[in-house]
Amino acid sequence: MPNSPIVEDMKKLFALVLAVSGSAASAQTPTTNPMPDGSRDMYAGLGIVSAPRYDGADRRKVSALPVLQVQWSNGVFVSGMSAGMHLSGSPTAEYGPLLAIHPRRSESGFGGRIGDVQGATLLPTSVRETMSRTNRLAGMDEIKARPELGGFFNYYVTPEWRLTSSLLAGAGNDRHGVRAEVGIQRLALQLAPHHTVSVSAAMQFANRAYVHEYFGVNPGQAFVSGNPEYRPGGGLKDVRIGARWNWVLTPSWMLTSSVQATRLAGDARLSPLVERPNNVTVSTAFAYRF
Repeated sequence: MPNSPIVEDMKKLFALVLAVSGSAASAQTPTTNPMPDGSRDMYAGLGIVSAPRYDGADRRKVSALPVLQVQWSNGVFVSGMSAGMHLSGSPTAEYGPLLAIHPRRSESGFGGRIGDVQGATLLPTSVRETMSRTNRLAGMDEIKARPELGGFFNYYVTPEWRLTSSLLAGAGNDRHGVRAEVGIQRLALQLAPHHTVSVSAAMQFANRAYVHEYFGVNPGQAFVSGNPEYRPGGGLKDVRIGARWNWVLTPSWMLTSSVQATRLAGDARLSPLVERPNNVTVSTAFAYRF
C-alpha cells in the first residue's frame, strides 16, 4: 500500500540537520533525496538550543537556533553549517566532498564573546588561579572560525540502518586540525502517525594538532590563564549518542527536536580545560518546507 504524502515528507525530514550555533559537532550529511531534474527541496526555520559553552564546559548557554537544509536534484546540498555533494548513484552507498565551518572559540566559549582580559600577566598568581577556576578559558588564545574540507561515505546495511563516516581538515588557527567520525544511524522509526524518531551513535577521532589546539595549554597560555601546561596527543576525542523526534504538523510545517549526549575521551578528557567530560545538548525548532 503506498505511503501518504505526509509519511513521505516524514521520511525525507528525518535527516534534517540543525545548525547549532556555537557547536563543534561534526558536519552531518542528509540522505539522498531523488528529485526531478532542475528541482530542489528546502527547509528553513528557527528554534532554541541549550548546549555547553564549549567542549567540556560545565556551564551552559541557550541560543537561537537557525535551521536550514537545501537539496538540489544534481546532488548538491546545504545542511546547517555544512555543504557537499552526493556523487553516488548507488541506492546503498552515499559519498562525496564535504565543506564545513568550524566555529570560533573565544573566552566565552563557542560562538559568543566576552570582554578581553587585558594585562592579565600582571595579576598575582592567586588571582590568575581564581580566574582559571571560574572560567578555564580566561587567558586562553581565541581560536578563529575556519573552513574545513573533506568528504563523507555512508553505507546502508538495510533501508533503515546506515553506517556513516566523514573526514574534515582545516580546523584551528594554524589550519592543521583534522577530525574523523564513524557512526551508525537508525532512520525514521515511525512511533505514531506524523511522528518519527531517528537514533544515532558515533565516535570522533582527532589528530594531535586538533586536540592540542582545543584542549592543550602551552607555556604562555599557562602563565596568563593559570591553567597548568598540557600537551595532549591525538586519538579518540569523544563518543556520542543522540535521538531526533520529528512531528509533521502539516505537509509544510514540522517541529523537530533532538537530544545528544557526549562523553569526552582520551587526552581530550584529561585536559585542564575540561570541567565536565559528560554533556548533553538539547534543541527544538519549527521548520517550514518551501
